[in-house]
Amino acid sequence: MAFRFEELNIWKKAMDLNDSIFLFAKTLPKDELYVLSSQLKRASDSVVLNIAEGSTGQTKASFKLFLNYAMRSAIEVVSCLFIAKRRSYIDEIQFKTLYDDYEVLVKMITNMKKSLD
Repeated sequence: MAFRFEELNIWKKAMDLNDSIFLFAKTLPKDELYVLSSQLKRASDSVVLNIAEGSTGQTKASFKLFLNYAMRSAIEVVSCLFIAKRRSYIDEIQFKTLYDDYEVLVKMITNMKKSLD
């Protein structure tokens, strides 16, 4: 593997969740295409991209900063899921699965940040 992020479990988990979010976003109504669907995909992409970008930084402090960005984007995804739930675009089972998976990811990011101290 050429890049450090490819070995990180948090990056792998974020990639898997990114796939799940992309598939879910495709099920949203057409009138959400440029609103909720787009926001969900961009936030989910941001988690993956910030983990990757931060891992190639020069310092631990830089990596922690990008992990903070990744965590904020993960929370944004969860907030979008709540919006989807309120609008009845997602059933309880799918919501809980994605919610629980993002909770695990946020804990993984938190633990990675602590390990850099």
